[in-house]
Amino acid sequence: MRWLLVVCSCWAALAQAALPINLQEALSKAQLPADSVAIVVQPLDGTAPLISHNAAKAMNPASVMKLVTTYAALEALTPAYRWKTDVYRTGTLTQGVLDGDLIIKGAGDPALNIAEFWRLLQQVQQQGIRQIKGNLVLDLSVYAPEVSQRPVLDDEPWRAYNANPSALLLNGRNTSFRFAVSSQANKPVVQISQEFELPQIRVINTMQIRKGACNDWRGDLRYSVTPQADGVTVAFSGTLPEQCDERYLELSVLNDTQYVFFSFKKLWAQLGGQFNGQVLLAPVTDVATLVATWSSPPLDSVVRDINKWSNNVMARQLLLSIGQEAGFTPADEAGAALALKQVLRQRGLQFPELVLENGSGLSRNERISAEHLAQLLVTAYQRPVMPVLMASMPILGLDGTTKKRLAEGGSKGMAYLKTGSLEGVSSIAGYVQDMAGKRYVLVVIANHARASAVRAVQDALLKQLIEGR
Repeated sequence: MRWLLVVCSCWAALAQAALPINLQEALSKAQLPADSVAIVVQPLDGTAPLISHNAAKAMNPASVMKLVTTYAALEALTPAYRWKTDVYRTGTLTQGVLDGDLIIKGAGDPALNIAEFWRLLQQVQQQGIRQIKGNLVLDLSVYAPEVSQRPVLDDEPWRAYNANPSALLLNGRNTSFRFAVSSQANKPVVQISQEFELPQIRVINTMQIRKGACNDWRGDLRYSVTPQADGVTVAFSGTLPEQCDERYLELSVLNDTQYVFFSFKKLWAQLGGQFNGQVLLAPVTDVATLVATWSSPPLDSVVRDINKWSNNVMARQLLLSIGQEAGFTPADEAGAALALKQVLRQRGLQFPELVLENGSGLSRNERISAEHLAQLLVTAYQRPVMPVLMASMPILGLDGTTKKRLAEGGSKGMAYLKTGSLEGVSSIAGYVQDMAGKRYVLVVIANHARASAVRAVQDALLKQLIEGR
């Protein structure tokens, strides 16, 4: 494909013309109607677009919407922003015995993990609390209650990508199940383990070994989840190919309160503490005494996790944090969306077609045009937050969700791109540099039953833009 090298008087003329013939042919080969795809190629030097096709059409961008959320957050909160998780106590503390409750107040930290939670509880014990006679109280009041009860997108309610936000989100509420082939009585068997094991998550394993390579290891794996009063049972059945070394499946099988409570009991006991109480939900009162505070990693670190690996629940928490800091308390998505749009307007970005449901792109309702997504990336490139935003995006052929794309040849490492995919949606957007050092913004969005077929078109466009061939 040499359509980007066609000699013409100016690129502006090309942008105003129909799609280049070779690109039309590529879309036709992919069985994608031209009106189902939007494409913008915009030089960052301010000259006219090389390609502007369906640019103004409002489309579902899938996870590329995370670029809107993370850029707005960097502007509104600053890259140094940190979330604080506070621990309080009530009652009296005498010789290590707390005759009262321990209270954990969540602030929406998207990145609080088990190791950090362990260190926070260690700080609590270092303040002299070894035995808790009361209950564990969780203050989740910074989020509106309905935020944690949103319906899931598809028929996979237990998958970790469908997890709802929580003011006290621990470990993304994610249980990572490890599958491996091991030997038992000289016979190969499937071994299943939890990466952070909770005894309240009981595993039933009836999986068998099958011959073959590990390419389609999920093809015959089945699971069912049965919630119970004291935890949950997860039953795995089907087969695992014998050539698999180890594979992982991330599920969210406990609600936010259960996950924090069960994790607290395990870690508190490991630290040598005593606790036999229950878990309650209530806001912190004025009589409570602050015991310890955990500060999250800075926002510039969090946005890397969001964009490199397309973490949905972290992006949703980030949108809510924009709303929190703008004064929408308790925070919900509607208020947070208003706050985000105000941030964009302050930077001269007015997008009438923009629809934000949760800020992650895990939505059938979210919309933005390719033209405005490109405009946001051009504006971001000129802002002080540009290095942080660009560094958060997957590097073509090297890491994140683009690690395996164009990993061989001259295009490797020459683009920072956010990817997005849902059933019927495929998109990429980001920054591309050609061999001469010139940089462009590239946006490609397909909304069609065969949207996944646009990947070949995206890759061909990237190679042509970068390598000129």
